[in-house]
This record gives sequence, structure tokens and C-alpha cells, in this order.
Amino acid sequence: MSSDVPLSVLDLVPISSGSTAAEALGNTLDLARRAEEFGYHRYWLAEHHLNPGVAGTSPALIISLVAGATARIRVGSGAVQLGHHTPLSVVEQFGLLDAVHPGRIDLGLGRSGGAPRTPAAPAEGAAGVAEGTGESEEPGKEDALGKEYGPGKEYGSEKEDGPGRTEGTFTDSGLYLPPKYTGFSRLLASPRFRLHQALLRQPGATTPEYPDQIDDILALLAGEYRSADGVEAHVVPGEGAAVEVWILGSSGGTSARTAAARGLPFAANYHVSPGTVVEAVEAYRKAFRPSPALAGPRVLVSADVVVAPDDATARRLASGYGLWVRSIRTTEGAIPFPTPEEAARHRWSDEDRALVADRVDTQFVGSPETVVERLEALRAATGADELLITTITHGHEDRVRSYELLADAWAKRS
Repeated sequence: MSSDVPLSVLDLVPISSGSTAAEALGNTLDLARRAEEFGYHRYWLAEHHLNPGVAGTSPALIISLVAGATARIRVGSGAVQLGHHTPLSVVEQFGLLDAVHPGRIDLGLGRSGGAPRTPAAPAEGAAGVAEGTGESEEPGKEDALGKEYGPGKEYGSEKEDGPGRTEGTFTDSGLYLPPKYTGFSRLLASPRFRLHQALLRQPGATTPEYPDQIDDILALLAGEYRSADGVEAHVVPGEGAAVEVWILGSSGGTSARTAAARGLPFAANYHVSPGTVVEAVEAYRKAFRPSPALAGPRVLVSADVVVAPDDATARRLASGYGLWVRSIRTTEGAIPFPTPEEAARHRWSDEDRALVADRVDTQFVGSPETVVERLEALRAATGADELLITTITHGHEDRVRSYELLADAWAKRS
């Protein structure tokens, strides 16, 4: 694979309909081995909870499994959600990982998972999926998406004659930026979100400010931590660990500013919040201050992708995605990923279509040539130094083949 703009993998550990969590984890280990063979640069695991269709609940544990099953590829979190963890627990977990797999571990950190925030003050975070549970997207949201739909395009499996993609803008490179999703207040007010918070946090616990959590993690890693009254803390293993620390975010807000101020690399989520990806990377670059770890801004951008030998086959493989996103945004939690046949049985209402439009309109689905062209537009619009690819299909081999076709086409592009 060409190394000028490397490709990496984001794995949500999806469970397909009719399958089990154990099978999903086995598929993750197989995909990681194959991704290493295909030349992907890193393999990240997301953190999600209480989702019937997602088995990735503990990044550190799955990272250990993946790193043990591979030899060279970097392995990390995309992302640890700091609303659910203390800085000490994070450094201990990733210190253990680094001790066993030195120089291969990435520590991606997300802001969400803490107390609910209003849409005007959203939680930012990962690259993952369970929207509305405070785990990854902008305001306590998480993610999932679909393909380009519109007049005469397949939506799920039906042909639609109604309006095309929602009003948005295009960058000079041709990247589509949909309107920002506005349904977060309903997600945050849902009983499922409240249950999520109750089960993941100790009663009465409060989440510190995100920049303070990052500072504590960096200090513990560097062996420079001091409490307010001057007491030192030294984490073994953990202190001095050669982990690569990343900040993940969906807008130009707290996460982007925190990464920039500390001279850390920044992962921006087109697949999570496509309408805000450009503002996120621009805010990060504008505020960036050099650090001992990084002399200049370093940006990774995610994309949701399904590749097949031809566009029609790819659209069929991706046809369950809109229904999967709908389950997330209606606060059910991510359902097991549907087959194309299961997706075809769903009858889409206008409300359904509007609910998933931003994500469906921004998934890159097609032949290798089609998808490479769209990824190039994403890279040009964001100036990405690296692209993070997340792919979900019902069939495991279809998913593996998608990554293989993309790696080959990306390496051969002119």
C-alpha cells in the first residue's frame, strides 16, 4: 500500500443478524490479520455499550487480543470514552498493553460518556456507533451510516422517487457536507441514555473537565503527576509507556482545541459527523502548538466505506446500513446488522429517511475506482495525513474483501 496517505481500520466489532458476539470477535481477529497482510497502518477498536449489534465493549481487552493475533500493525482505541474511565485506569490498561506489545499501541481518547450535555454544548468523542448513548458522536451521539441515496437511488432496497439528498454544501474537491444532525436532544432525553449513564457510572460520580483528564493522563505517562497537595503518583506499568496518544473529535470544539493546545495528533470523524469535519480540522490546525511529540498538525479522518467489484454489488452489500442507523437514532441501540433481504422488507417513511439522511448520504459505496475517487475528495478537503476506514457488511468475507479491494486500489492510484 502507498505510504503517502496510509489507510487504517476502525472496527466496531459488529454482530450480524443470526450471529453471536463470539463469532463477531472471531471475525475481528481474522480481519485484523488480513488487514495486516493488506498493508493497513493501524487497527482501532471503538467503545460501545448496551447495543445488541455491537460487541466492542472494552477496547483494552480487544486490543490485547488483536495485538496478540498480529505481528506488525499498530493497534489502538478509537476511542476510550473518558466519561466511563479515570485517567489512572486508562494509563494502567494501556501501560499493560505496551509492556506486552511495545511500540505498537495507540491510545485514542474521546470526550463523551460523561454527564448529558445540551445540543449547544455537545459531548465529543469517538469514531464509533451507538448513537444516543453518549459514546461517540458530537452531542452524546454515536454513529453509523449509509450510502448515497436520492432520486432513483436505492434506499434500503426500495427505489425512491422523492427528494434527493438533503440540502448541504460541497467542497472544492467535491466532498459532500450535509447539514448538521439536529436530533440529539431527543437521544439525550431517552430512557435508554439515562439507563446507560446509570449503569456505567458510580452513583453521584462526576466527570472532570476533559482537558484536565488529558493532562492527568499525559502526566501519568510521563511520570510527572502531582496531586493538588504535591503527592506524586507513579504507574507501573504505564509510566514511560511508548503509546501514541490521539484525541478524537467531531467538531471544532473542546476536543480539537485540547489536541491543538497540547501538540497531539487529532482524529476527525467524517463518518460520525460529516457536516462538521472541515470545521474540526481547520480549528485544530489553526490552534496547533508544537510539542516534543509533534512539530506540526497531524490529522486522521474517518470514512464509512463498502467496496465490491462493481457499484451495484457494493450497494447491495451496504443496503442494511440505513436500517442499522435508524435503530441507533430511534434509541433502540444498534441492531444486529441486517442481510440485504432483511433490509428490503423495511418500508421507509419520510421520517425514517430524514432520520438517517446525513449518514446515508456520506457513506462511500461502490467499486474500488468509485470509492478511491471519493476518498481522494475527502483527503483533499481535510488535508488528512491518514484515512481511517470503517466497513460493515452482513457477510464477513464481503467485509474482508472490501478492505482488500480498497487497499489494492489505493496503492495503485496515480
